Order: sequence, then structure tokens, then C-alpha cells
Amino acid sequence: MLIRIIGRLLFLALLLCAALLVALWRGWVEVAPRLNPWAPLDVREAPNLLTPFKLWRLSEDRELCDLALATSELRFTRLEDSTPHPGCPIENAVRIQGASVGLSSSFMATCPLAVSFALFERHGLQPAAQAVFGQPVTRIEHVGSFACRSIAGSQRPSQHSYANALDMVGFRLRDGRRISVLHDWPGEGDKTRFLRLVQEAACESFNVTLGPEYNAAHRDHFHVDMGMWRMCR
Repeated sequence: MLIRIIGRLLFLALLLCAALLVALWRGWVEVAPRLNPWAPLDVREAPNLLTPFKLWRLSEDRELCDLALATSELRFTRLEDSTPHPGCPIENAVRIQGASVGLSSSFMATCPLAVSFALFERHGLQPAAQAVFGQPVTRIEHVGSFACRSIAGSQRPSQHSYANALDMVGFRLRDGRRISVLHDWPGEGDKTRFLRLVQEAACESFNVTLGPEYNAAHRDHFHVDMGMWRMCR
């Protein structure tokens, strides 16, 4: 009897949740945009439990993508879909020239990667720099996003094959100091503490974050991507 009652209550709860989602989608109920799963993602708002769902929607919806990018500080150019190399299509992508920080060079990024990068820079990277050094990061050094290749030791294509990944190797502060993943990850000083915070922030912003402790191939950079699986190593 008790099991039957619990089952009915769970079924009723699911119906109510479904009804609420439909009401939000139709606009019959008004809530704050950050609490509405169907509202466009706003980079200025702190990430919450709905952020991964909103990022996922960007991969197939260019209008939503453009609305999200418009709330960021990214300087970018929208790219036409193309296939630079056989088997490595670039779709729904932009070229990022900069943000509130400078970049060592521009890079291509799928819409979800671009928006996640903007979230990371605003809500993760800069707060970490302020907490440790009392000043902002002014430059992010990276070694690229697009490379038509397989994952090392595998036949599966890397997320780099779709410009859906980025490798960051270092950061420069306003006073000119440089923090290197290769040289400053080991140790116990401020630079090391900062890099640990950066990795934590990356894990919250991207689906996959791989750092120096993942394997020797990542000893000098943070690999971040927006692939299907979640991993923080």
C-alpha cells in the first residue's frame, strides 16, 4: 500500500514538473530569466544548475548563441560553416579575438565553447586572480583550439577536430608577472595556488578539464572542451 502511494506521489510530482516546464516554455508563468531553462543564457549572471542545459541548447540554436554572446565581453567574428579538413567540420562557430583580457592569438570556437570561455573568464579566472594577487589577468596564453586529429592513443577524434577545445598554457597579470602551467603548477606559492583555483574554475565552466596531473602530455597546459562527457582531472 505504501509503495503504491509513493508511486502515485512521484507520478504526480513528475506531472507537475512537466506542466511547469511547458508553462515556462509557453510564457504562461514569469520567473527570473536565470531560473527559466528556456530563457537565453546571460554571461553576466553567475552560473547555476541550469547553465549546463542552456549551454547544451546553444550547439544547435544559432539565435540563442548570438543572444548569449551579446551578453559577454568577447570580441568575435561569426564564421561560416566549413570543413577545413576531411572529417573535421567547423559548425556554429566564431573566431574570438579577445575579451576583457588579451589573447596570445585569436582562436576558433564552437558557440558552446565560446560562451563557456566567457563564463570562465568572468566568473572563474578573474575572481581567482583577485583572490590571490589582488589584480586581474590581462592576457591568456594558449596554443590553439583547432587541430584535425585523433585523441592520443585512440582512433576517436579529438574535440580539437571541431574547434570545440582549447589548450591554455599561461596567464599574465596586470603588473606583468607571468604564470606558467608548466613551471608554476608544482610548488606551494601564490602562482601554484592560483593555478589550482583556475583548474577548479575551468572544471565548473567546461565539460572537460584536463591538467598537469592527468598525464605527461598535459604537463604544460589546461585542456578544456565541451564534448559530451564530463571530466575534471
